[in-house]
Amino acid sequence: MPKMKTHRGSAKRFRVTGSGKIMRGKAYKSHILTKKSQKRKRNFRKETPVAKSDNKVISKNLGRA
Repeated sequence: MPKMKTHRGSAKRFRVTGSGKIMRGKAYKSHILTKKSQKRKRNFRKETPVAKSDNKVISKNLGRA
């Protein structure tokens, strides 16, 4: 059986924590920032865990069995 290849686009968008959770960045932080509050923009910087329903597909894309 050959090794699984990592989907490079996924590798750039997600990271795996030490405990095995898959983290993603938040959307809506790139432009039209003037109307968004400072608190909202600050919260866009934080990562958030991926939804459980997406975990299987993303971990496969990251080359994890």
